[in-house]
Amino acid sequence: MTAEQSNVLTTRDADECRGLARVISDVADKWTVMVVGNLSEGTLRFNELMRRIPGVSHRMLTLTLRGLERNGLVRRTAHATVPPRVDYDLTPLGHSLTAPLSALANWAAANQMELQDAQIRYDGVRTQLPDAGRTRRS
Repeated sequence: MTAEQSNVLTTRDADECRGLARVISDVADKWTVMVVGNLSEGTLRFNELMRRIPGVSHRMLTLTLRGLERNGLVRRTAHATVPPRVDYDLTPLGHSLTAPLSALANWAAANQMELQDAQIRYDGVRTQLPDAGRTRRS
């Protein structure tokens, strides 16, 4: 393999990595997981989603739904009624995301305590190190 071919492969790999990182960032966000999980049960209105997702702000839910719509995962349907009514549901692409997100949520639930214990052990060791909390100056 020539140096030029190697450079092209590295550039392509880096481009693929950046693209993959964008997709993962879009679909693995905690609010996205919760919105997709709730919409997997059927069509919901904005306020229904707000009530079902503890801790989400109005702004964050709005941004999350817009991002999901932009990525083709959620369909927004506005009805010409008084008062206006907007429904959200998953597209076929959005439905295809439910199984991987469900697997991730199940893994997180099954391993939550082990992760928490590891964090406590790590934090305990870090605070006992002589230079813990100090930054190195070169």
